[in-house]
Amino acid sequence: MKTFFHRAAPVIVLSLAALVGLRAQSPQADVDTLIAEGDKASTKQFDNKAALEKFDQAFKLAPSNVEVLWRLSRTYVDIGEHLPATTDEEKKKQLETYEMSLDFANKAVAANPSSSMAYTRRAIASGRIGLFKGVWDALDLVKQTRVDCEKALSLDPKNASALYVMGRLHARLIEKPKIVRWPLGIGWANIEDAIKYYELAIAARPEFIMYRLDVARVYVEDDNYAKAKEHLAKIDSISKQDEDDDQFRKEAKELSEKIKDK
Repeated sequence: MKTFFHRAAPVIVLSLAALVGLRAQSPQADVDTLIAEGDKASTKQFDNKAALEKFDQAFKLAPSNVEVLWRLSRTYVDIGEHLPATTDEEKKKQLETYEMSLDFANKAVAANPSSSMAYTRRAIASGRIGLFKGVWDALDLVKQTRVDCEKALSLDPKNASALYVMGRLHARLIEKPKIVRWPLGIGWANIEDAIKYYELAIAARPEFIMYRLDVARVYVEDDNYAKAKEHLAKIDSISKQDEDDDQFRKEAKELSEKIKDK
């Protein structure tokens, strides 16, 4: 009997060690599973509420995980974009939602200052708050958006989201004449860079309707109708990848009709 236990002891020790190892690995495995489930809910099922639940669960397990944090930031923007904003109370709720997005984006940057997506999500959250307050009343946020996009692109030059946001920033700012923007410190925005960044975003992610629609709009502003039509013509063959793609597709058809004789 003594010999049996003597021989079995190493096996028992190894088995216990394996169990301890499995238990130690399980929290991260759970986090990875929750992230995958949240991504599916967000980008495939377009269920932002379900995505938020999954990412919230992951956050409780790993509050400093940058992958969880920037996804929470993304989800709060997605939710905020679709909230009603007619009454003062509704507008307050929408702003609070965007501020939650910014809070998680700040946490993501703090958790991993080398994460391109962390800076991208902060740029997007800042941009959303800026749009809510009015670009010209939130110039600090506008400037921070540019800084964060530049940092994101220095970390990952092919980050499609950061490239798109940079293009959109230029496109939005040039709605005002340069002579008005220059004293405010935003005279750097120009239509050439708007097009450049949009095109780079499309090169990085060609099957995304919003990118092609927005660059087409800028080409129309630049009187380059051939390029606008080229991008708009490709939209019909792109599968749905965003919850707003049906609306974007409709807007693309309307723009195509508007410039068909140009």
